Amino acid sequence: RSFSPQLLEPAGEEEPARSAEPSGGAATPALAEDLHVPVAVPEVPSSPRHEFPADWSIKTRLLFMSSQPFTWAEHLKAQEEAQGFAQHCRAKETNLPQSIQEPKLSTELRCAFQQSLVYWLHPSLPWLQLFPRIGADRRIAGKAVPWSQDEALQQVLMSDWSVSFTSLYNLLKARLCPYFYVCTYQFTVLFRAAGLAGSDVITAVISPTTRGLREAMRNEGIEFSLPLVEENRTSKQKNSKVNLETEVADSLEVGNSTEDGGEPAPSDDDDESFSWLEEMGVQDKVKKPDAISIKLRKENHEVQMDHKPESLALVKGTNTFTLLNFLINCKSLVAVAGPQAGLPPTLLSPVAFRGGTMQTLKARSINAKARVHLAYEDIFSLEIVGPVMPHSLHSLTTLLKPAQKGTFSAVLYTHEPTAVFNTRLGNTDPALNKETVHKDLPTCGLHRKTLDQLSQCPTLGKSSIRFLEMKDYAYTWKS
Repeated sequence: RSFSPQLLEPAGEEEPARSAEPSGGAATPALAEDLHVPVAVPEVPSSPRHEFPADWSIKTRLLFMSSQPFTWAEHLKAQEEAQGFAQHCRAKETNLPQSIQEPKLSTELRCAFQQSLVYWLHPSLPWLQLFPRIGADRRIAGKAVPWSQDEALQQVLMSDWSVSFTSLYNLLKARLCPYFYVCTYQFTVLFRAAGLAGSDVITAVISPTTRGLREAMRNEGIEFSLPLVEENRTSKQKNSKVNLETEVADSLEVGNSTEDGGEPAPSDDDDESFSWLEEMGVQDKVKKPDAISIKLRKENHEVQMDHKPESLALVKGTNTFTLLNFLINCKSLVAVAGPQAGLPPTLLSPVAFRGGTMQTLKARSINAKARVHLAYEDIFSLEIVGPVMPHSLHSLTTLLKPAQKGTFSAVLYTHEPTAVFNTRLGNTDPALNKETVHKDLPTCGLHRKTLDQLSQCPTLGKSSIRFLEMKDYAYTWKS
């Protein structure tokens, strides 16, 4: 049964926070705060489907809500935790029935839940929260960072990081790792194996970028494109062509110059764009922009898109290896001042890699009361905190489907700089053969259904899924 809670109140005493790690850990108090404020459930515009689109953004938090309790996710036994870790390391697929009558008694469900919470991280510094890195200065400030003034220690950390980064890339190239993230203090890079996101070659997307970073990449011979800039340019060209066709006198000439130049005349940087003025005999009466002003205008446009979603850069194929070497040697990859000074970027992966440390997302459940139509009803919540990668989101929803009898909703909190990773890559094959994907990526560590989802072409654009609802075993979502 679907519900739209207007106000959540804790029902009695809250369940203590449960860490998926045997040693335990403190969970964030964020959920408790949420329970005292109105929960705005947005309208869901999508039509019901059996699968939701791949979301390549990293989530910082998931809040699942259901009229069925989440007791099956609480107090895992030591044997269940151990089995979950083993299943993850051996990439064991768990195929549950459509509905589980007694979820709390299902060992298979509880082991699969532990398995879905695992991720791999480098570097591992237990006293520092290493994700997110963008905008993390205030959170890291005041923590012990012994390497900040020790150049020798910084070199050791970076050397170790380079080995781990190279290991991940080699796994990706061998299709033993589906994807991974490189999170720096200024930008994030998502590397995806061939076969994912509708591409038949390895891809890397970088966001946000700056003019300086793009220039440095060009100087290193890295070929890249700016998909969103090209998309905007194409749509503007189409619009300008439509407008030009409505002109009577010079529509044909101007339209041809646009097609020949590949861009609308105002953004071209050669004199040929103004040849039509000579044909009309008015070249002396119109002031043409000189080369310097054109260059300044282009540079200004480049700087204006810095740090914005439009600055997303796409690198394909063998250029990703050049990008790997560029990033390893890039001095601006690591902060030279501030709380993050000398700290290597965070590597996040769904699978094990050299130097990687196994981590688990934090999970806890809470019982609450929701006011629905002037009455209070029981509502149950499950909070997942940590860097939730695309495969984890899919795995968790796959478990919730049978455990919650095909009905639940979720509020998803996105790490905003990564939302743009849902941009369509262009020139991708929307009908990438599933058999080919399963033949080439069977040992990458993902469940076949998750692999199916992540092999599809991205459809969310610059946005990400904010609200997800399952009702009668069918999904709707809001982005």
